[in-house]
Amino acid sequence: MMPLFALICRDKPGALQIRQDNRADHLEFLKTGQIFIAGPLIEDGDMRGSLVVIEAEDLAAARTWAAGDPYAAAGLFESVQISEWKKVIG
Repeated sequence: MMPLFALICRDKPGALQIRQDNRADHLEFLKTGQIFIAGPLIEDGDMRGSLVVIEAEDLAAARTWAAGDPYAAAGLFESVQISEWKKVIG
């Protein structure tokens, strides 16, 4: 198994419409990667970011994959943090 990388993506304030407009393309894009888990971050009942854990050869490959996300291309994210992650429980 390749290393796992956690992508913690925070939406720009007031960008819910960008998320909604690009959601179908984003979900289709998720099928192109080695997804371990994925889902939106919820604040005050609304989607305000994403948590995606992927398998990738290295940090550079994880960054390249993240840059191809339609959400990233649409300018949805205020920030994207990518860190190697290790599953311990679950």
